[in-house]
Amino acid sequence: MKKLFGTDGIRASAGEYPLEPSTIISLGRALVELLREEGLEPRILIGRDTRESGPWIEEAIFQGIEAGRGELVSAGIVPTSAVSYLTKKHLFSAGIVISASHNPYRDNGIKIFSSQGFKISDEWEIRLEKGLMNRKENTRNKGLRIVPQPALVEDYEDFLRGQLVHLPPSTNLTVVLDCSNGASFAVAPFVFSHLGFKVVPIFNIPDGKNINRRCGSLHPAGLARLVVDARADLGIAYDGDADRAIWVDENGRILNGDHTLFVQSRFMKEKGSLKSNKIVATTMSNMGLEKALREMGLELVRARVGDKYVLEKMMELKANLGGEQSGHTIFLDDCPTGDGILTSLKMLEAMLSSGAPFSELVQGLTEFPQILKNVRVRKKLDFSRFPEIIQVMDEVKARLAGAGRLDVRYSGTEPMARVMIEGEEKAQIEELASRMTAVIAKYLGE
Repeated sequence: MKKLFGTDGIRASAGEYPLEPSTIISLGRALVELLREEGLEPRILIGRDTRESGPWIEEAIFQGIEAGRGELVSAGIVPTSAVSYLTKKHLFSAGIVISASHNPYRDNGIKIFSSQGFKISDEWEIRLEKGLMNRKENTRNKGLRIVPQPALVEDYEDFLRGQLVHLPPSTNLTVVLDCSNGASFAVAPFVFSHLGFKVVPIFNIPDGKNINRRCGSLHPAGLARLVVDARADLGIAYDGDADRAIWVDENGRILNGDHTLFVQSRFMKEKGSLKSNKIVATTMSNMGLEKALREMGLELVRARVGDKYVLEKMMELKANLGGEQSGHTIFLDDCPTGDGILTSLKMLEAMLSSGAPFSELVQGLTEFPQILKNVRVRKKLDFSRFPEIIQVMDEVKARLAGAGRLDVRYSGTEPMARVMIEGEEKAQIEELASRMTAVIAKYLGE
């Protein structure tokens, strides 16, 4: 069992174990040793988001890799997917991203990618954890001067700009970009402007503490109001590391990753670029998506929550489209991880090709009522240890009686139990969700 790595790398409050200098330095050194064990030259790329803790965490990783006689190259502030793409393109043996994605600025995290741009396997994460055991590194500040290489960011921007080169001019479209004061704050407005869109960037002035603060993909209400006020054609909201994107149509309606999969499944099938009749999502995706895909002659296959598990299932099924309701979407022919900016361009490609407004693209997907509630827990214990919790789970499933779904799981990145209930009647699922969260809070809550 992994103890430090969750569904998206290591994540914690910056400065607290395991995100304190000694452990971070040890992780850098352990990664070098692991790469050598695998016969790989320890040449590693690193990038980060805009959190104030990013620079000192980057320096601690540098110290660990330097102590192991490895080489580390910095791309500076870039989206998570840029590190994935550039690691593979420039033949690095591994890539590191310093980010806590959608979490508040006080948190941070470390994600590691393989030489092929994939998030490393559970097996590698377990081996790295073993490499950290009983190791105490010198945390003396060496005053390292880390100089990012701007050419790397330019390569990533060129990759993105190449997505729409064969489409009609887009100068009549206005796009509002909510950059969440995160990693997309410079790249996204630059790319969209150079592709000819009229760009209205918001939340694009990071100060180290305002990342994800009442903005971005978790807080799109302000974006929705602005899209309507500006009479824009589309609003796009990223999270802190820009690996997810959600939408606001021209009418101010907020749309999620299920809408992305619906639009792209149909568009890619029409283009003949869909390599499988199976589209991969997770247990969180709405039953309405499953029904809509079935009507297209496609099958929705559900993986565990976490984009790395979506990717694993996609590779197993030889599928080239998959994603999560939260906004991670993987276009495997282009990039092996979720990329919010790439996904935005794919959606605009579908919109430009159809000549229709964004609201029409999503017609045909009717969502079932769905509720997601979180319960903060003191410890992530197996639910089966609590007969009372299991009893309520069974009762809820019986009440849904095949006309709905219950999914209860722990967050892979926060001390939370997540309860998702879906059904035909909103009042019923609200009642059932309250029962489920109450019993979890009673036995596991803080």
